[in-house]
Amino acid sequence: MANSMTLLWGSGSVPCWRVMIALEEKLLQGYNQKLLSFAKGEHRSKEALDINPRGQLPAFKHGDNILNESYAAVMYIESQFRSQGLTPLIPEGQTQQALMYQRMFEGQILHQKVSDIVYYNLCVPEEERHDSTMKRNMETLAAELKMWEAYMEKMGPDSYLAGKAFSLADVLVFPVVAYAVRYGMSQERYPRLGAYYNILKDRPSVKATWPPHWLEGPGSDTIKAL
Repeated sequence: MANSMTLLWGSGSVPCWRVMIALEEKLLQGYNQKLLSFAKGEHRSKEALDINPRGQLPAFKHGDNILNESYAAVMYIESQFRSQGLTPLIPEGQTQQALMYQRMFEGQILHQKVSDIVYYNLCVPEEERHDSTMKRNMETLAAELKMWEAYMEKMGPDSYLAGKAFSLADVLVFPVVAYAVRYGMSQERYPRLGAYYNILKDRPSVKATWPPHWLEGPGSDTIKAL
């Protein structure tokens, strides 16, 4: 079953990590996988472009089915293998499902706001950066983090994003939270998000797929001031 799947991925890529967590949750270990280097441009190799012509990762294929958008791939994996794994990733209750889908897609907003700052720092030379742009991006992200902190406060201690059970929302959004922590998000200033991060970082599916290069050294303090 898993041997009919191929995943080309990059270390530290939030979209790639989502797909890998989903595969682990569904006990689909043993799929064909290959770690590609962004720095070497391997995501634009013929091998990758044959699956994902956008030259982006992940590049995911199951049989003849290609799903390169991480949300699509994760939802497909759960749909096709719902009965596998330790728990279904879509809750039964209508209210829980509604909250799960809402948090899933709000996770894209959070990811974009963190990335706006990280990539601005990485891609724009320091002498060309505008203080006004950095200030605006930081203020926007701070407001977003406060919103997520309030969400977790409302859910109560030891909760996942959509309730007491791990769901697709967590598969898709936890990598974003971990990405924010990697780049300096203060767990003291955002204690509910910090608690959520510390609960999930030891989940087997998360530990098994932790970005390899993250294990080799610390991140940065890019958003520490928030």
